Amino acid sequence: MKKIIHTSNAPEAIGPYSQAVVHDDLVYCSGQIGLDPDNMEFVGDDVNSQAKQVMKNLRAVLDEAGSGFDKVIKCSIFLDDMDNFGTVNEIYGNYFESDPPARETVAVKTLPKNCKVEIGCIAHL
Repeated sequence: MKKIIHTSNAPEAIGPYSQAVVHDDLVYCSGQIGLDPDNMEFVGDDVNSQAKQVMKNLRAVLDEAGSGFDKVIKCSIFLDDMDNFGTVNEIYGNYFESDPPARETVAVKTLPKNCKVEIGCIAHL
């Protein structure tokens, strides 16, 4: 049985999806982008500010589900430009200082709302 996770501390979904879904003991978090949940606007045009907001949004969703970064099993990172890898990797690494999760990072042609970075994850409860 699945449970839909929603928090006002992360941006509303901009399509037909949930912020996260819990099934059994796993939390499947949809990709987050650098939107401020209060006004649904980007926190900035640069990858640094967007990546920081992405991680803040992911934390809010994980918290609402009863999980946290220490319980993340796998992350998927999507970049608008692989030249942004170092910046995003440094910010991301601050949240996984020991025993980091599995991960892939890919550059894609276009991301939602033309953002710079999107990150989703799977965690356990």
